[in-house]
Amino acid sequence: MEFLIITGLSGAGKSRAADVLEDLDYYCVDNMPVALMPRFAELCRATRGRYEKVALVTDVREKDGFDELLSMLDSLKGEDLSCRILYMDADMRTLIRRYKESRRPHPLSAPGVSVEEAVRRETELLSPLRERADFIVNTSSLTLGMLQHKLFSLFAGEGARREIGLTVMSFGYKYGLPMEADLVFDARFLPNPFYVEKLQPMSGLDLPVAEFVFSYQQSRTFLEKLEDMLSFLLPLYIEEGKLTLTIAIGCTGGRHRSVALASALNDHFVAGGLSSVLVNRDIDK
Repeated sequence: MEFLIITGLSGAGKSRAADVLEDLDYYCVDNMPVALMPRFAELCRATRGRYEKVALVTDVREKDGFDELLSMLDSLKGEDLSCRILYMDADMRTLIRRYKESRRPHPLSAPGVSVEEAVRRETELLSPLRERADFIVNTSSLTLGMLQHKLFSLFAGEGARREIGLTVMSFGYKYGLPMEADLVFDARFLPNPFYVEKLQPMSGLDLPVAEFVFSYQQSRTFLEKLEDMLSFLLPLYIEEGKLTLTIAIGCTGGRHRSVALASALNDHFVAGGLSSVLVNRDIDK
């Protein structure tokens, strides 16, 4: 069982690190009191494999607190438990800027105590814990994507594949744009099966409609160019730290052309080993 303690300077990104680790299948608990950690470790072991990777975020700002944490880690050594510390760090200028932007007080601030003084005090208090840390991540110049890449490299391995969750959505313009869409493509330039009497009651999921849509060269070319563009974009979105992407394709009513194209695009992603879900928002309207 892996037991990871996430600690470090306030404002350095402990909660953000926990969010990333949660995406790496860690069971994360924020603001865990040090005194409860040994008991929590026992409970996790008692589940017999249900919680194999656990990450606990803790704020250790008082001397007794981090002394207790170091003692607790020593007591757990030798058991079927891997205990490590991830220390989140940042430089003074970055931390002061973040507190100014968030307009939140530093946890160690007090009347007459500046943010700079509070950061210096916390840095001194946590220096023994920083020296003991297994991993130190300085977030001063890291974007969210860079932080995800760093933590992914540390805790999932350089060779592991980072994935993005895809949703391919069809919709009808007459019912409005989908608010959750990241990318929107308009298929209304294609010949419309709605005006073919026998196809009108069907949808783009029915083979005759799909065959009608893709019988036109412009439909096939549109899909090919869409697949090519997305094969270029997806690695860049992943590198930037995006975890989900909704791709919406619209036609007039959201029942024929957009459904056929969205279904084909979703099949393309699934065939390529990507995690993709098809949603036909307006197919029954």
